[in-house]
Amino acid sequence: MPAISPPAVSAAAAASAAPASPAAPTRLPPEPPRKPGEVFKDCDECPEMVVIPAGRFLMGSPESEPGRSPDEGPQRWVSVASFAMGKFEVTQAQWRAVMGDNPSRLTTCDRTWFGSVVGSGDYCPVDQVSWEDAQEFVGRLSKRTGYNYRLPSEAEWEYAARSGSQTAYLWGNSIGSGNANCRDCGSRWDGKGPAPVGRFAANTFGLHDMHGNVFEWVQDVWHGSYMAAPTDGSAWVTGGDSALRVLRGGSWLHTPIDLRSAYRFRNSPDLRRGFIGFRIAKTF
Repeated sequence: MPAISPPAVSAAAAASAAPASPAAPTRLPPEPPRKPGEVFKDCDECPEMVVIPAGRFLMGSPESEPGRSPDEGPQRWVSVASFAMGKFEVTQAQWRAVMGDNPSRLTTCDRTWFGSVVGSGDYCPVDQVSWEDAQEFVGRLSKRTGYNYRLPSEAEWEYAARSGSQTAYLWGNSIGSGNANCRDCGSRWDGKGPAPVGRFAANTFGLHDMHGNVFEWVQDVWHGSYMAAPTDGSAWVTGGDSALRVLRGGSWLHTPIDLRSAYRFRNSPDLRRGFIGFRIAKTF
């Protein structure tokens, strides 16, 4: 019996029958050029970011500053490369969009926002988040967008908070009234809870609530002084006490002394409290 040849298969049919090659991973376009002061978002649920200009500043506090602690010195000059920082503290709505839950104890922080009822706390800063939680948030946001989100370094945070000032607070050497949310700051939220983000005037760089509202985690390991600290704006993650991380900015529950630009606070990276939140940074 003659052998039966298989039916001829066209090149086009063969190609269609072949296993499909895996799709190439989606690649985002390169980061566009951005100018200092520019405000942008990488996705609908992403926090608004402000481009911070490169610069050099004197970090820490002078020995003559009221309320100063030894860990705020010695003062040293630090150079900071341009980077982006959250215009506001991360809000409960932004946290939910990325993480799918809301850890905040204070789920609402005001009755109105520009005349609209805010029952969900969407515009309130997220609280009850640990340093470890904040790391998970920036990790998920980085994976979602393809861009490098992170916590700011302590030097970046102070540089951004000062935004060219060298006084205890952005606006001078006394807390004044109505400039921030803390205990005895003269705001309607004093000692009661966080205010909705952006209720106080922005600083020179366009950032809101760098003083008060909620303490903000930064990347650095705790060191008891600035002896041998980096001078290039990078996070100090070697040496020191690796069981502690740094918080900055003070909160609605704390006194004006704790809101100074140079004030430093530390705690364990798994700590969660109703006065602790964070804002994000981004490397270009």
